[in-house]
Amino acid sequence: MFYVYLIKSLKDQRKYIGQTNNLDQRLNQHNSGKVTATKNRVPFKLIYYEEFVSREEAVLREKFFKTHKGYNYLKKLGYY
Repeated sequence: MFYVYLIKSLKDQRKYIGQTNNLDQRLNQHNSGKVTATKNRVPFKLIYYEEFVSREEAVLREKFFKTHKGYNYLKKLGYY
């Protein structure tokens, strides 16, 4: 399975969207400072994720979430 996830920094409240095939491992990487894009904002809390059968679907959904429409969708759900 593949996942698109939204995490929130408990340090500065900013959010990060990504995709992975191992959600627990990826969250641990974020929280241990091993991800360059988020290493200065640890710790993180997982606040939303979606599951997909293929990586291609997950990548497309991640790209959607990073658009204005995707932001509005997540905002409507209460995650922004």
